[in-house]
Amino acid sequence: MLLTGIGLLGAESSDKENLYPHATELVVGAVAFAIIFFFMSKWVLPRVNVLLEERRQKIQGELENAEHTRSEADQILQEYRQQLAGAREESGRIIEETRRTAEQLRKDMLARAEEESQGIVARAQDEIRAERDRVFQELRSQIGEISVELAARIVGQSLDESAHQRLIDEYIDAIAASGNGQG
Repeated sequence: MLLTGIGLLGAESSDKENLYPHATELVVGAVAFAIIFFFMSKWVLPRVNVLLEERRQKIQGELENAEHTRSEADQILQEYRQQLAGAREESGRIIEETRRTAEQLRKDMLARAEEESQGIVARAQDEIRAERDRVFQELRSQIGEISVELAARIVGQSLDESAHQRLIDEYIDAIAASGNGQG
């Protein structure tokens, strides 16, 4: 067992040695790291920084352009809404003006129609009165002639002019009193 214990101890020490890097490996690793770091800092990092800056500026420009486009769209939308509101007001004004004009036209037409109808009625009444007066005068003269003829037949003689006129007036008054010449 002693041998195995020594062998284990020896194995332990060799594992320990293998566990930690050797000094030469550390130096080679440090030199390689320095070369890679120098190469990266000299050529790669500046190029990456330039690419990142270009990308940042591009994104910033696109954001500003998008913001500008959005503000223009908002402004156009606001103008559109104002124009739409103006168009609605204008259409309402036109409709109201048309309504007032139509109402005024209707009133004017009614007034003219009323005036024309009153004129027609007045002319018709004047014509009726004139015709009635003309017919009444004709009837008066015809009644006078008929009454004189009738009276002459009844009496058998001619009446003098004053008696004749008196009989005519009495007869006409009697007819007029019995229904204004309609009976």
